[in-house]
Amino acid sequence: MTEMTAVQKDKLMGDLRVVIADAEELLRMTADETGEAAADLRSRVQARMNQAKAELVHLQEVAVARAKAAGHAADEFVHDNPWKSIGIAAGIGLVVGLLVGRR
Repeated sequence: MTEMTAVQKDKLMGDLRVVIADAEELLRMTADETGEAAADLRSRVQARMNQAKAELVHLQEVAVARAKAAGHAADEFVHDNPWKSIGIAAGIGLVVGLLVGRR
């Protein structure tokens, strides 16, 4: 995981903890009180949930973009070095075959 993704993950986890804490507070408040304070808390919870959802979508888009880039890089390597790719695949197949054969 890259440093940027780790930072984003940590921020997202922090945001989700805040959302959970606000949701718990909302449940405690609505058990015995309704009014302006409860409405304010509900709007804060909704705003934080929307923010967390937006960050999740962004992280998903980043992950998909990186996966596509890795796929393209692998494709280019195979096209540029077909014999190396065949050798690597044969080596991996041999190792897997030996490991499976030991069972």
